[in-house]
Amino acid sequence: MSLHILTTKQTLPCSLAEAWDFLSRPDNLKKITPPYMGFDITSGFSSGDKMFAGMIITYKIKPFPFVNTTWVTEITHVNNPYFFVDEQRFGPYAMWHHKHILKEVEGGVEMTDIIHYKIPLGILGDVMNKIFIKGQLNKIFNYRFKMLNELIGEISNQKPYMNFTSV
Repeated sequence: MSLHILTTKQTLPCSLAEAWDFLSRPDNLKKITPPYMGFDITSGFSSGDKMFAGMIITYKIKPFPFVNTTWVTEITHVNNPYFFVDEQRFGPYAMWHHKHILKEVEGGVEMTDIIHYKIPLGILGDVMNKIFIKGQLNKIFNYRFKMLNELIGEISNQKPYMNFTSV
């Protein structure tokens, strides 16, 4: 079973405080997740709550067509306003570790996501990653890129940066 790494980058035309305010609120996740994923947060937190280390967030999602599942993540690290980490505790992946990094740059904030993930089912999971899962993640993060442009602002001529590697 291989470890897969997805890295994405996007520059947002806003302040670090504005980027953090938007990205650190779990209720904004639905706004940047494709509707076909049937994403619904089922945790009991109030709208507008900020993430904190130890926060458990539960979701109902459709990671694949016609497959509904529960996904449970824990926010394991928070360094306001620079980064936070969510890790899957229960869900469709054998492992999911997602670091969200924010850095001030000229013209705004560079947002970098580094996701380490493993697919269950050993070699079969690696084959599924090649033929299906990478494409699904690509669609999800392209949608997120588009929605962040609409919700926060767009930098002209910026294209989504996405890199997949496996070790």
